[in-house]
Amino acid sequence: MTDTVKFGLSRRSVLAAGLAGASTLAMPTVLRAQDRSLKVGVYGGYFKDSFDKHIFPEFTSATGIAVESIAEPTGEAWLVQLEQAARAGQAPADLSMMSQVAMLKGQSTNLWTPLDLSKVADADKVLPQFINSYPDGKVAGVGAVAWYITLVSNTESYPEAPESWAFMWDPANEDKLGLLALVSNSFLLEVTAKTFFGGTDVLDTDEGILQVMEKLAELKPNVRLWYRDEAQFEQALKSGEIPMGQYYHDVTGLAAADGFPVRSTFPKEGGILDSGCWALSRASEKGDEAHEFINFMTQPSMQKLMSLKVGTAPTLKRDTLDMTDAEFASVSSDIDPVIPRYDLYSTKSDWLNQKWTELIVG
Repeated sequence: MTDTVKFGLSRRSVLAAGLAGASTLAMPTVLRAQDRSLKVGVYGGYFKDSFDKHIFPEFTSATGIAVESIAEPTGEAWLVQLEQAARAGQAPADLSMMSQVAMLKGQSTNLWTPLDLSKVADADKVLPQFINSYPDGKVAGVGAVAWYITLVSNTESYPEAPESWAFMWDPANEDKLGLLALVSNSFLLEVTAKTFFGGTDVLDTDEGILQVMEKLAELKPNVRLWYRDEAQFEQALKSGEIPMGQYYHDVTGLAAADGFPVRSTFPKEGGILDSGCWALSRASEKGDEAHEFINFMTQPSMQKLMSLKVGTAPTLKRDTLDMTDAEFASVSSDIDPVIPRYDLYSTKSDWLNQKWTELIVG
């Protein structure tokens, strides 16, 4: 990894600090931080450890706002906790890193306090797919982190990199693939739609979804493992036991850097771009601090720092980033991505799961 990015305080950060007065600025950072604080929910494990070590201290140093990081439980359990707490007027976290599906479900109960993008200096640099909006146009969330799922392969088994997702359907790959097991995290419906049906518009109807599932079902003889345990597939990919499949671009890159015979390929149809948003609980009373946090995290310098230290893809437009081609390629791609149809997983979840089990993994 590249050394930590060095950057100065932004003008907005300096102005924000100036509002506190000269006497406050003369106090030690720790004491100033005690005056203002923010509880931030982030994915647990590696994500939280990396943010605690590399990211949150930069924000506190620049703004004087202390961060109490909260490890979010997996799945939608955190959404349920936030909603139950909000009904009681409480906020387990002020800001949370939420999946796109959770963002949509939270919208249905007005869980998210609308955000004011005029307080986010670099909002115009954020890619459109990372702005989550209510039906009336109010902003519910702003992109926090993004990551790619790509077509990965063992280089000893496949000396040449595949060029298209369509290669997974090749009969020569019988019993050689490892694919994510759930309709809602594999995004294989979108991959199949973009590869064979010209895009994801075919998924607008139930008939279209079933048509795509029929095509996806043709892939079943080639699937050795429908995996839920990421580590299981990673080990099988490294050893060549399961020499191809879909996996996380950043993790595969780290394995390659460690000398394992693996590669991550962005197919011509694009890698799958998944992401999480910063969202503010309606029960939070820290709206000002939350906006300062989002403003700070959206700076190009912080997006670069997160890419280098956490391994996430930047949520900003490529030409706004001070990243070398190698740094950018280690976490992202200029190829038009496969964007998940999160709307399907929030409105048709039960039906999709049922058909997925019947037609694909059953």
